[in-house]
Amino acid sequence: MRLRGRRRPAARRRRSATDTGIRGAGPPTAGIRPAPALLLLISACMLLTAAATVAGTAGTARAAACSAGTGPYQWQLEAHLGRPQDGWQSAADCAAIAAFQRKEGIKLADGYAGLVTYRTMLVAQARKNPNAAGGCPATTPARKVACVDLGRQLMWVQNGGKILFGPAAVRTGRLGQETRAGWHKVYWKHKDHFSTLYANAPMPYAQFFSGGQAFHGHPGDLFDGGGSAGCVNLAVKDAERLWGVLAVGDSVYVWGRKPGT
Repeated sequence: MRLRGRRRPAARRRRSATDTGIRGAGPPTAGIRPAPALLLLISACMLLTAAATVAGTAGTARAAACSAGTGPYQWQLEAHLGRPQDGWQSAADCAAIAAFQRKEGIKLADGYAGLVTYRTMLVAQARKNPNAAGGCPATTPARKVACVDLGRQLMWVQNGGKILFGPAAVRTGRLGQETRAGWHKVYWKHKDHFSTLYANAPMPYAQFFSGGQAFHGHPGDLFDGGGSAGCVNLAVKDAERLWGVLAVGDSVYVWGRKPGT
C-alpha cells in the first residue's frame, strides 16, 4: 500500500492593502481627487507665472534689441519719462523712448529722441492744460479763441476755461515769413483751397485769419524741421477737426517766437 505524503499547505499569499478593497488603507494620496475649484486655481497660477515669464523675457529682449543712439532731444525725453538725466542713450532709455513712441502712434518707434518724438512729447505734456502758463489771454466775456503758441509750436481752441480743440502740433512761418503775432479773426473759410502764390499747393480745410495766413492741413511731413510761408500748418486730420470748431468771426491769438526765427 502506497502511502501518500501529506500535502504541504500552500503558502498563503500576503494580501496587500489594495486587495482588501478598503479605502484609505493605501498611501495617503491614493484615491483622492483634487476639487475642481482647486484645479482651476492651480491652472490660473500656472498661466499667470508663464505669462509673467514671457512678458519679462520679451521686455528684456526688447531692451537689448533697442540700439538707437543718443538723440538731439535726449535730455528732454529722459526728463519726461522719469529716466536718469545724463543726456546719453542707454538700452533702458532706448526701450522707454520706444515704448512712448508706440503709445503715441509714432510710426518709427526705434527709441531715438529726434524732432518728431520731441514735438509729440510737447503735445502730450500740454494735453491736461495747454494754457497752464496763461499765454493765451482769457477774454471778458468769455468767447471762442484759437490759441497759437509759437514757442511750443502748438495750438488749441478755448472758450473761457474749456478746451474745445487740441492741443495739436503745428508748423508756423519760417524765418523771414513768420506767422504774425497778435489778435486776429477768422475772415474766410475754403475747404478745398489751393495756393495761388505757391505752385498751386494744396491747403485743405483752409481758414484764413490774417492777410493770406490761414490754418490748413499739410499733407507732407509736419516735422520736417523747416517752416511754412506764414500759415499755421496742421496734420490733415487735425485741420479737418478744427474746421468743424471754428467759424467766421472767431478770434485768433498768436504769441511767442518759433524756434529758429
